[in-house]
Amino acid sequence: MSHSDKRDFNETIDSDEEQISKKRKIKPQSESSDLYLDTINRHMLDFDFEKVCSVSLSNLNVYACLVCGKYFQGRGRSSHAYFHSIHEDHHVFINLHTLKVYVLPDGYEVKDSTLDDIKYVLHPTFTREQVAQLDQNLKPSYDLNNKKYLPGFVGLNNVKANDYVNVIIQALAHIPPLRDYFILQNFENRSQLVQRFSILVRKIWNPKAFKGQVSPHELLQEISNASNKRFKLSEQSDPLEFLSWFLNALHRDLGGNRKEESSIIYKIFQGEVKVEKQSVIVKEDADEKDRLTFDLDREIVTTTSPFLFLTLDLPPPPLFQDEIEKNIIPQVPLTAILSKYDGNTSQESAGMLRRFQLTRLPNYIIFHIKRFTKNNWSSEKNPTIVNFPIKNIDMREYLWTDNSDTSQNLSTHFDLIANISHEGKPGKGNGIYKVHVQNRGKEQWYQIQDLIVEEINAQMIFLSESYIQIWERKLET
Repeated sequence: MSHSDKRDFNETIDSDEEQISKKRKIKPQSESSDLYLDTINRHMLDFDFEKVCSVSLSNLNVYACLVCGKYFQGRGRSSHAYFHSIHEDHHVFINLHTLKVYVLPDGYEVKDSTLDDIKYVLHPTFTREQVAQLDQNLKPSYDLNNKKYLPGFVGLNNVKANDYVNVIIQALAHIPPLRDYFILQNFENRSQLVQRFSILVRKIWNPKAFKGQVSPHELLQEISNASNKRFKLSEQSDPLEFLSWFLNALHRDLGGNRKEESSIIYKIFQGEVKVEKQSVIVKEDADEKDRLTFDLDREIVTTTSPFLFLTLDLPPPPLFQDEIEKNIIPQVPLTAILSKYDGNTSQESAGMLRRFQLTRLPNYIIFHIKRFTKNNWSSEKNPTIVNFPIKNIDMREYLWTDNSDTSQNLSTHFDLIANISHEGKPGKGNGIYKVHVQNRGKEQWYQIQDLIVEEINAQMIFLSESYIQIWERKLET
């Protein structure tokens, strides 16, 4: 059943039940409101889980009991919610789609301003003015237990093994144009993947939450469905593989195509790289340097390709180390591994020489630091630490000189806004993923690992084993 069909179905059922309600003798609304609203237990309410009936497992016309928090289908005389209201003496229910509140078994709607906070937690909404101030917010909020939290910097529950999804969601939720788009737009006619990502971003930035953490359960379920079980909440996967799939899935579901800037995803992340190729001719007396040098007298094939992220190769760690060297972690500057894209550095692969140079920089550039390799027997992890500045990295020397960025005086300087790192051994379930994001209002960095949110010094970030980084183009020219 399509989303529009589901909406029509819900409205049909509700309209039928409205007719039933009108035929009954209904008490004055003021009396009824006072009777049952004090039975509502906000501490029992959790709207993060998939909205399906706890009895029938149907996702059509689902209501939440505001007394115990359980979900039930319908509110007619034969519905599960109706029977629950009689058997458990719980009388106040909210429609999870329309946000209308009803008292059962009587079946009348309750309109009371004291219910607004519940409706807001179920579906947070923001004005453009509020969104414009998100990055400047220094004021903490307080949950129902009077615990302090900072909107935007809340933990995501690890249901079982979904830390690889959590770090990607946290990173994307801190990219201002992407976050603002998914908070402000109406996605009622878009896919469930788009809708559930939108509501999760809203909940992460919700200043009126009942608890200072969020469960991504609804989005995880849809990710599993949309990816044909490729990405599960019960089995750890590679966050880069997930990021690549997720961005392309959002792009497609938002109506994007192959054209540049055809969706918010391409508008933010898509860049372009020039690739030059030449077949390798092995010479007996050639050394390593000669073998990796392009022969200008032979054909060089040049193509340009769009990209959503750039892969950076780490130098191989030493194979043989003495006892002292084993305690020394190898390090490499970010500029050294970025030289892959300077247009001069060549790489050999499958009998071809290749060299790369950027022809268009995106406003947000994603680096994938290739830390894991697989062979026939096991996965291996390169422990090399990448040294990088937090601010003001210049991408100009990796940009083709005839590029429009320089001709239009666009900045080629970038600041780090998200850093995803891996701790532990390679292989599924053998390590954990963490993400570093910044509160722009006070330039304080936070380290988030599932539900654990803690402040961290900026100088400590580059000591982590960075795996994915997101950099933001600076506004100044």
